[in-house]
Formats: sequence, structure tokens, C-alpha cells
Amino acid sequence: MTILSKHDDFPGKPGKSRNFDKFNFKPPLPVRDGVSPSYIWLPHGPWGTLLSFLNERFPNVEDTTWRSRMDRGEVVNAQGVRMVAGSLYHPGDCIFYYRELELETSIPFTESILYQDEHLLVADKPHFLPVIPSGRFLHETLLVRLKKKTGLKHLTPIHRIDRETAGIVVFSHNMRTRNDYQSLFQKREIEKVYEAYAKYLTGVKFPFVYRSRMVEGTPFFRMQETDGESNSETCIDILEQGSDATLYRLRPLTGKKHQLRVHLAALGIPIINDPFYPVAQACKGDDMSLPLQLLARSISFRDPLNGQTRYFESGKKLVLTEG
Repeated sequence: MTILSKHDDFPGKPGKSRNFDKFNFKPPLPVRDGVSPSYIWLPHGPWGTLLSFLNERFPNVEDTTWRSRMDRGEVVNAQGVRMVAGSLYHPGDCIFYYRELELETSIPFTESILYQDEHLLVADKPHFLPVIPSGRFLHETLLVRLKKKTGLKHLTPIHRIDRETAGIVVFSHNMRTRNDYQSLFQKREIEKVYEAYAKYLTGVKFPFVYRSRMVEGTPFFRMQETDGESNSETCIDILEQGSDATLYRLRPLTGKKHQLRVHLAALGIPIINDPFYPVAQACKGDDMSLPLQLLARSISFRDPLNGQTRYFESGKKLVLTEG
């Protein structure tokens, strides 16, 4: 029994649980307190009931929690049919539910809305605030905060920046024009400028372009460079040279995960307070005293709907703090 297999805008892989915000499809559960439902495709396997699969797939969620969600009608299939404790397991089905966190770290920094029209919303994100729900963050994310603030239920980011990075994030809230703006990022028709503090790099002439081949690294959340044809490029220049640190202007010409952090670390000048590069440090938990000195300063592009030049700039400034 395959559910929604004909919907190209509703992709998924069996066994993968994801948040629903990025897809142009109306889920069978509504947005609740700014949180869209998550969903999971059911893979082939030995499970007789849906509950037995959920207990195995999510070992950190108690059986009683799933039963309580089902009793409240908060676990449904793609047609909106309520799932109960005795519901049979159907491979290929798609199940929707709400993520819940008993304890969530409060992020004591505030985002701001720089621009909003009938298609886009542009936000200025603080350090430490994730863009979308993931892991131990749900309500303390930029997306959910903005949904609560604006009431825009179709709001979704059309690009991402790391939780550790501050600065500009562009959102779409119009499903009719979302693909028009997303295609700009896919075609690399967006100019992004970042700023970062790091040690001074000697022996080179600025500006210059650094290129390398990046692949997934170890641990799983890191990237690494490897031999082979380059797939990442960054233009690097100096804005201000100080005695303790240099302020760099970084323009990524490609959009690999952690690209700027990997490139500067590879040059021997890791971004100040980077917990991942060049070496992954022990998790600091809720310590937010040393923000990564990386800021998404600006984004510019030609609007695909009217041809106008769009330019958005962060109002935040890097404040140099070292551990």
C-alpha cells in the first residue's frame, strides 16, 4: 500500500522522519503552536503494528507517549485517518505526528524581521538559534518563533545557515511562488556575503579564491576535504586587520555544508570559537558564552517575479570574544 507516491513535491525515504515545512502540500494535521507536523514513511519490515515500529524507530520516546498521542488523535496517515495502538503496519504508508520535547533549552537571543511582502520574509537570526526544528530544539527555532509571531502557516526557509552562525535568512510564505525563489539558490543566482574573525593569513595576496573538494566527514556532523576535483569555492578578502584577529569578508561561490568553516580551518586560520573545526570539541551543552565569529552579512539577487534587485543586510555585528 503506497501513499502519495505520485506527488513529486512530497518526497521521502522509508524510515526517515522529517519536518513538513518545506513541501508544497497540505498535511493532514494543522500547524500547532507554530509547529508543523513531522512525517515518516514506513519501510518494509517485520512489524505487525504501527506502534511496535514506532517504539523501535524512536527508542527514546516512551510507549505510553505514543499511546497518549494516538488517544488525542495526533498520529494519522496521509488521508487523515487516526492511528490507534492496534493499527496494523502497512509498508509504504506515510504517518504524520507532532514532535514533543519535555525539556527544551531557552535561547536568550532575539531575531528580527527585516522585510516582509506577500511572497518573502527576511529575518536577522542571532547566534545559537537553529533555523528549523531538529534534535533537542523545537519551539526555540527561528522558523517556529516566526510562525508564532506572524501567523504565517506556510512559512519555510528557502536556504539555511548553521545554528552557530548569525545573520540573514530568507523565507517563503507563498506556496505559489516558492519554487521561483528556491530556484535562484539552486542555480547559484544569489550573492551571499559573510564576515568572520580569524587569525591573519600570511603568504597570500588578497583577495583570492580558495577551492577544494569537500565530502562528508567523521563524526557525521562534520565535513572534510579530500583529493579530487574541487566542488567548493570561496572568495576571501580582508575588511580589517587587528592585532589579535582579522575581520574577513567571505563570499561563497558554492554552497557546501560548513564550507566557510572548513576552508578557513584548512588554511590554518579557523574561525574564532568554532567548536567543529579543525577539531571537534566536547559538547558545551547550554553554554552560549562564546559565539562562533561568523555572520551572514548580506544576500542579494534579482527578483524572479519583477526583475528588481533585492538586497538585504544584517544589522548585527560580530563582537570578538575568545575562550
